[in-house]
Amino acid sequence: MTKKAYAQAGVDVDLGNLVKRRIQSRVKSTHGPEVLGKIGGFGGLFAPDFSGLREPVLVASVDGVGTKLKVAFAMNRHDTVGADLVNHSVNDIAVLGARPLFFLDYIGAGKLEPRVFDRLLSGFTKACRAAGCALIGGETAQMPGMYRKGEYDLAGCIVGAVDRMKMIDGSRIRPGDVVLGLPSNGLHTNGYSLARKILFEKLGLKPGSTIPRIRHSLGQELLRVHRNYQPLLAKLQPEIIHGLAHITGGGLIDNLPRVLPANCDALIETKSWRVPPIFEFLERQGKVDRVEMHQVFNMGIGMVAIVSEKDSAMAARLLKGRRIGLIVQGRGKTRLVW
Repeated sequence: MTKKAYAQAGVDVDLGNLVKRRIQSRVKSTHGPEVLGKIGGFGGLFAPDFSGLREPVLVASVDGVGTKLKVAFAMNRHDTVGADLVNHSVNDIAVLGARPLFFLDYIGAGKLEPRVFDRLLSGFTKACRAAGCALIGGETAQMPGMYRKGEYDLAGCIVGAVDRMKMIDGSRIRPGDVVLGLPSNGLHTNGYSLARKILFEKLGLKPGSTIPRIRHSLGQELLRVHRNYQPLLAKLQPEIIHGLAHITGGGLIDNLPRVLPANCDALIETKSWRVPPIFEFLERQGKVDRVEMHQVFNMGIGMVAIVSEKDSAMAARLLKGRRIGLIVQGRGKTRLVW
């Protein structure tokens, strides 16, 4: 059979359709009764159940995984970055008090590789099920000439809901409040451009290399899945939490001010938690200034919760976090104490 002209140009529509048909059962495993229609339509259908919410507000966010994908390509492992994308997105809306409703993904590649596509979907669906979030659709684009061989790009869009009266926006933060830090699981999904430059370009290490104080390979360390903090945060009554910050690109320095009132600073005791070995290695071997380290990487703190002094012990116990600082009078900035 003569190969179709479009396939000869690099876009195999028939293969794309075949692969998409195979994902039905996997994607349906994330669906509840709110999901209408089927995967493959022009749009995903979701009939939300807002019972229990007096004044529901939709919260939406879109994001990617950044150059962590380069590590996935080098390791030829593709399920973790799919989970990363979901969990990062869930956290971004959780800081407003929202619970996730549904998620949509975008995969762009020069050529569709069924095995890679399957692994990505495995990561998406596993993380969506764990988050109670329906995967209701997405887009897979074949674009020859746009990407290097074996590479792809990912993006995701999440929509959640929160009761307007229970939104967490930082407006209740006051001097004297306590800053709690929830531990990260490695680099999460930011800082990889600098990490890759230090580890692979400057030091000449490989994904299979090992470094001091880390038992597994460097590639395994860098592909640790971004933690989903929403289930932990949901254990606290919204009125107890005065503010939340997801510590991603920008670190503690740039992310905490996003929720601070203009008259408050966050005084962070950098010695109050143990910095994971991967960050210490990057700082030492890359000769990176310690202030910049806290602006590029999460340094072991993936989520920050701000609560009153009287609630801090109980909140720390439920969130499995620790006290890392205090809110003081200021100008809406993060101040690091060494």
